Amino acid sequence: MARKEIDVTIADEGRDQGKTFHIREMPATRAEKWAMRALLAAARSGVELPDDFAGMGMQGIAIVGIRAITKIDFEDAEPLLDEMMECVTIKPDPRNPAIQRPLIEGDVEEIATLIQLRQEVINLHVGFFTKGDQSKSISTQSPASTSSNTAMSPEPSVRFSQRAKPRSAS
Repeated sequence: MARKEIDVTIADEGRDQGKTFHIREMPATRAEKWAMRALLAAARSGVELPDDFAGMGMQGIAIVGIRAITKIDFEDAEPLLDEMMECVTIKPDPRNPAIQRPLIEGDVEEIATLIQLRQEVINLHVGFFTKGDQSKSISTQSPASTSSNTAMSPEPSVRFSQRAKPRSAS
């Protein structure tokens, strides 16, 4: 089965409005190593892990990681944040969506866009959000992307809108 992929088009006003980003799931071995490095960084920073941590699965591990993010030293967090963005490419020409390339400085001009893209990376990997969640980006999931989702926050994001629709295989 192919890795999950989504397109995210920024819908709200701002310098990134109308830009389309493509997110592709990490290979399982890379995702596992990323998660382990994140957990070790959390543990080094004094985050208490629940007793049933080993049996929590990737979604539980990610929830613990999100709760720990404010306690992790930036030196530990920075490479993890950078690696998350390696899953993201941009489709720079709306008239030719088949063209995509790695991100370069200046492709993302709003902090809120970076936060949204990171949220979408996590969602793609561990299925956090329900399809009814009111994230405010337009996400197009490939047919292989059928994960179960759990809402992270009772409050919807106010900056992006999310709409899932089938995407043709490439």
